[in-house]
Amino acid sequence: MGRVNTPHLSTVSREELEILQIKSANASLRKRCQLILLKGDGRSSKDVGSILRMSHVSVNSWVKRYKEEGILGLSIKPGRGKKGLLNLEEDKDSILESIKKHRQKVSSAKAEWELVSGKKVSEKTFKRFLKSLVEDING
Repeated sequence: MGRVNTPHLSTVSREELEILQIKSANASLRKRCQLILLKGDGRSSKDVGSILRMSHVSVNSWVKRYKEEGILGLSIKPGRGKKGLLNLEEDKDSILESIKKHRQKVSSAKAEWELVSGKKVSEKTFKRFLKSLVEDING
């Protein structure tokens, strides 16, 4: 049997994890809090993994991250996931310029913007971006 990778939990950190496990809106974060609490009770990684339906390697990775970064290490870091096709800072001015030229027809504005920028997006995505610009302006 391998060594048990047990995080040492103070009463305060245990209470914080329990509160976060109950009150967090993020299901993944609740699961990771439960993981740390189970490991804090001295359970093996395979045991915790079978309870939470994840591999023991993932369990050990989250325990390591918790030991290094504390509770903040249990949340997903920014920069994960697919990046959007349109960026507010980069594309705002060029899209507004093409919309000013073609006020009556969004498809014409989109076609012109695609030629200028070299990016291809669906009309639905283009309209959604315009809507976010309006909300940003009205904010």
